[in-house]
Amino acid sequence: MTHFAAIAPPFLSHLRAFEAIAWQLQQHGHRVTFIQQADVGALLDLPAAGFAAIGTDTHPPGSLAAVVRRAASPGPFGIRRVIADMAASTELFCREAPAVLRALEVEAVLADQMEPAGALLAEHLGLPFVSIACALPFNREPLVPLPVMPWRYRATDWGEQLNRHSSGVYDRLMRPHGKVIERYCRAFGLARRTSLSDCLSPLLQISQTVNGFDFPRQALPPHFHALGPLRQPLPMASGLDWPLDRARPFVFASLGTLQGHRYGLLRNIARACRRLDVQLLIAHCGGLDAAAAARLRQEGACWVTDFAPQRAVLAQASAVVTHAGLNTVLDALEAGVPMLALPIAFDQPGVAARIEHAGVGLRLLPALASPARIAHALRRLLDEATFRQRAAALGEEVRQAGGAARAAELIESALGCVRPRSEVADDA
Repeated sequence: MTHFAAIAPPFLSHLRAFEAIAWQLQQHGHRVTFIQQADVGALLDLPAAGFAAIGTDTHPPGSLAAVVRRAASPGPFGIRRVIADMAASTELFCREAPAVLRALEVEAVLADQMEPAGALLAEHLGLPFVSIACALPFNREPLVPLPVMPWRYRATDWGEQLNRHSSGVYDRLMRPHGKVIERYCRAFGLARRTSLSDCLSPLLQISQTVNGFDFPRQALPPHFHALGPLRQPLPMASGLDWPLDRARPFVFASLGTLQGHRYGLLRNIARACRRLDVQLLIAHCGGLDAAAAARLRQEGACWVTDFAPQRAVLAQASAVVTHAGLNTVLDALEAGVPMLALPIAFDQPGVAARIEHAGVGLRLLPALASPARIAHALRRLLDEATFRQRAAALGEEVRQAGGAARAAELIESALGCVRPRSEVADDA
């Protein structure tokens, strides 16, 4: 048995992906402990996983809500505060987690690409670590735009120059975070590093993407594996709570766990679907109150809920309207459903660019996403068969990629983990 520490940002999409891998490792007899600020303990949905809180002085219970609010609405000015939160998180891990990892006798680290402290702590303590890209991978290549950039792939000198200059701007903006990384490299006696892409595992890197969805890559290391969605096994299929009319198209709309409060954008989606006379289910992920949900039904939504069984819903959908969060996009691809992307923040512009590149959907800027424009885009997705055909073809790659089960196998192989005799006998 190996004891793993899971180190990831305190956001649900990242935690759920880590829980999927943790569950698979637990089935193999291993132990996984999540390390994070106290509020994260209540967000975990894996009873057998351990949890160790850090930062009770600097990140006391109740403080995560403000971090989530800032992440949900970064904007052109709030982005500096979001970067400051990222820097504070890495600082917290590097300052307090070494003693915790030693006390827990952790033997290996599962490190989210977006939290470089996982790599720094592992190297500082002499532990093997695995890099996990829950968002778009941050592995840099000259011809591949950074995940946060909205433009398409261009295999030209001009495209390479654009990527180089934009990367410089990004690095300057991220400098407060880079300074924390650099400072703890010195404190831990490690080689100098200043960015997320400097902190990737030399042993094993796992990504939720699949090769067919990402831009063309030429420089990924041999230990990089694109495994598709990191999810726990899908439960037994059951009927949906919403009575669908099979004669009419069904559209599912979700802006994710951070953006579900955007009533104006959801209202425009509802109005667009009313114009098209299609069925619409909106999942606001707890971002709206009952009164706002009722208004959305008046505007054209057939059903409005907080959370929906997304994969089961997408299995019935004709199209999905999404903020281009990678989790939703991968679930839509798994179901072979074309997408209208309305990217808002973080790597969502990059995900939306890849949706267009792969030919599995369209994108609109949220600020320009009027009911008329949304309706026009949805009409194309519903009427033009090529979108669904490409989504179905890419969905086959997603379904065959291996997911969390394959991730656990690769982790065991890379780390030379020895499974308990009972587990080996059961497999045989």
